[in-house]
Amino acid sequence: MPRSYHSPQRQAEAAATRITIVESAARLFIRDGYVATSTKAIAAAAGVSVPTVHLNGPKHALLIAAVERSFAGDEGRHSLTERPELVAIMSEPDTDLAIARYVDFLIAANQRSAAIVRAMYAAADSDTLVRAAYLDLEKRRHRDMTIAAGWFLQRGRIRDDQLDGAADVLGLLTGPDPWTHLTVTRGWDIAAYRTWLTGQLGRLADHLGATP
Repeated sequence: MPRSYHSPQRQAEAAATRITIVESAARLFIRDGYVATSTKAIAAAAGVSVPTVHLNGPKHALLIAAVERSFAGDEGRHSLTERPELVAIMSEPDTDLAIARYVDFLIAANQRSAAIVRAMYAAADSDTLVRAAYLDLEKRRHRDMTIAAGWFLQRGRIRDDQLDGAADVLGLLTGPDPWTHLTVTRGWDIAAYRTWLTGQLGRLADHLGATP
């Protein structure tokens, strides 16, 4: 029976190729739209063959990978709270400093991901596979927001009866929609957005009633 052969160099090359494909696909999805972007166009933009693109997944999977990579820095179903940067933020003993660091993380993440998330929203309206992947992504995001709400509870920033509502409100506040509305549509600078979001998170309990 032949032995399996694993080459670290080949694995590294394959990983680099995948990143190139995902990033090239993301640029095309943003510029041309998901529906109008063909696998052939992705291959040309990435400088690889069409079969190589297919080996890295169907088009809807490349879209979700682009969203994950642009926001979190990597791909996968693991919780955002397991990423080292978020672990460090959540471990910060000073709650106000932790919130400030979290806001800076969100600013950088939304700067990278807001455009591709908008492309995903549009694609979900016309492609059932993207819609299913988007709904799964939203479930995972709500899981992360529930963990975040638990962190605010542990830090004494919300009450027990506010936990579920806090997860929902955090999902809204930290997402790409407020970022796009305030910084793109309304022209706020980053400093103004940072002040607004820091205030919202710092006074989270004030925006919540008891869970219905």
